[in-house]
Amino acid sequence: MTEPAKRTRRLAGIDIGTLTCRLVVADLASGQPLKELRSERRILRLGEGVDQTKRLSPAAMDRVIHCLQEWRRIIESHQVEATAVVATSAVRDASNRAEFLARVKTECGFEVELISGAEEARRTLLGIRSGLPAGVTDILALDIGGGSTEFILDRSDQSLITRSIDIGVVRLCERLLRHDPPTEEEVSQARTWITRETQFAITEMGDYRQVTFVGTAGTITALAAMAQKLSTYESGRIHNYVLKLETIQELEQTLLSRTKANRIGLPGLEKNREEVIAAGAIIIRTIMETLGQKKCLVSDFGLREGVLIDLVIGLD
Repeated sequence: MTEPAKRTRRLAGIDIGTLTCRLVVADLASGQPLKELRSERRILRLGEGVDQTKRLSPAAMDRVIHCLQEWRRIIESHQVEATAVVATSAVRDASNRAEFLARVKTECGFEVELISGAEEARRTLLGIRSGLPAGVTDILALDIGGGSTEFILDRSDQSLITRSIDIGVVRLCERLLRHDPPTEEEVSQARTWITRETQFAITEMGDYRQVTFVGTAGTITALAAMAQKLSTYESGRIHNYVLKLETIQELEQTLLSRTKANRIGLPGLEKNREEVIAAGAIIIRTIMETLGQKKCLVSDFGLREGVLIDLVIGLD
C-alpha cells in the first residue's frame, strides 16, 4: 500500500543572525523542493559589540525589532500555516538575551528558538542538502556567520559530525581587525587564530579530503558574486557556483588593499558588507588552506531554508 502524498504547506522562517537577519516564505512538502514566495535579508549587525560587552546594545535590538515588525506584516499577508524563528551566536553569547527574546515576543509576536551551534549546523545541513546538484553525496560544509563558524561533515558511511568555533566576521573585526584597512600584523594574528581553531575543529573528523567542500552564508555568496562581477544579486548564478581558492586569494588581496569606503561599489559586493567582507575573505581563505581545499561549491541555501524544512518535518 502506497503512503499518501505529503500535503503542501505555506510556511515562514526567520534566521536572526549576528550580522544578518533572513526571511523566507515558501510552499513546501516533506521531501520536495521548496517553492520560494518571498525572501529578504538585511544586514543589521545585532551582534555589534557583543564580543567585548557580552550584551546586545539597545540600538542593535531596536534595528532587529523594527525589521521583524515589518516581516510580521509580510508573513501575515501570505497567510502562512506556521512560522519558525531562530536566533544564533550573538543572542547565545549575550547576558541580556532574555530581554531581547521577551521584546521580540511582545513587540513582534514571535516566539524565538535560541539554538546551539550544533543545532544550527544540523538545520543548515538540511538547507544545503535540499539544493545540492545531482551526484553530490558526501560533503564537508562550512557556514561562516557573524559570530561563529560551523563545520559539518556528512558522509554516508559515518554519523554526522558538527563543530562550531567562535570565529565569525563581526567577532574577527571587533577583536583583531581594528585598522582600516587591517595591518599585516592584524591579518597575521587573524590567520594564526583561525588556523588553530580550524585544526582543533577537525581533529576527529577523519578523512574529509575525499568529500565535496561546500560553503554557505553571506561571506561565501558575496565572494561568488564578486568573482562573477554581478551588478545585482542573482541567486541562480551564485547557487552551485564553484569558487576557486586562487580566486578567493585574489579577492582577499583586493579587499585588504582598500579602506571600507573604497570597497563601496565593488562589483558583486552588497551594501553594508564593506567592513566585514575582508574578515570573511580571511576566514574562508585560511580555512581552505588549512584543510587543503582548492575549490568550494557555493550554496545559496542554508539555515533559513533548513529552518523551514525542519518545521515541515515536525508538522507532518
